[in-house]
Parts: sequence; structure tokens; C-alpha cells
Amino acid sequence: MKFLTALSMVCMALPSFANVRAEDLKLDAEKSTIEFVGSKTDGKHTGGFKKFSVNAKADHDNPEKSEIVIEIETDSIYSDDNNLTQHLKNPDFFNVRKFPTIKFQSKKIALVGEDGAEITGVLTMLDKDVEVTIPVKVQMTEDTLTMKTEFKIDRTKWGMNYGQGKINNEVEISSTMVFNR
Repeated sequence: MKFLTALSMVCMALPSFANVRAEDLKLDAEKSTIEFVGSKTDGKHTGGFKKFSVNAKADHDNPEKSEIVIEIETDSIYSDDNNLTQHLKNPDFFNVRKFPTIKFQSKKIALVGEDGAEITGVLTMLDKDVEVTIPVKVQMTEDTLTMKTEFKIDRTKWGMNYGQGKINNEVEISSTMVFNR
């Protein structure tokens, strides 16, 4: 029974085989976050993005048509150090003047385990497209649907090579997306 309950929660989130029409999911931006941890030889820094939008649609009749698109405003980046925040905005890292957005667009959604999914898509950053697979845990109530994820990316795949050897290439990403139903 637990498996069926968890499976139905994931199915309601994005891909579902139920005979229900497509559902647009509406992001609660106040309760949603995109954060990161960057590590270096002598410590780490935390941060995130304050402004982003999400368009998500669950097509319950045709799950392969379900989708999620996330657009992040790079200039909304913040960190635990003001000087670092300004450095992250320059061409060594996000080059926010030239590349004002980061975009993730789903290509494939697969159910995993009792309460999760894997969303494979293209992450476009610094004008480079890299395919990533993001593990997602889903929690659902009568009023909300919450998707949580933790994963790592290799920043050098997008040409972010500044500080190699002193700054770890892998960056930890965590996100909570809360949708009102």
C-alpha cells in the first residue's frame, strides 16, 4: 500500500498514467529555493539564487508530454560573502551581463523507487547545453506538491574553470520547489 501511495504522489507531480487531463503546476516562489555549496581547499561557501520561474505541466493522459522548465536570473545570485557574490557575477563564473539566465528543460521523466523520480534534461548555462539527470523526491498534500532534490554538477562542463586546483569542480545543488494545487 505504501508503494502505491508513493507512486500516485509521484505520478501527480509530473508523469501520470491516470485518466485525468493535464494539470498546470503553480510555483509558490516564497516557499521555493535553489541553493548551492561550492567547496575549496580551505573551506566552502553557500549561496543560491533569489529569482527564478518554473513552468511545470503534468500530462496525466500522456506522461511523456509532461514537462518542467526552470529559468534562473543569474543576477539574483547570492552567497555567504558579499565579495564572493560580486566575483560570481563576473566573467570568471556566471558572467551575468552576457548570460542573464540559466535554463533547465526536461526531456525525460522516469519513476524511481517508492517516492521519487529522475528528471533528465538540458541545463543551459554560459551558452553551453549539458544533459543532466536530477533525482527528485516528491511529497504531496491536498493543497501542495513539493519536489526536493540534491545533486552535484561539474562546473567545468560549462567552461567555469576559474580556480581549478583550489576550488572543487563539483558544486552541490539543492532545491525545493513547492507548487500550489
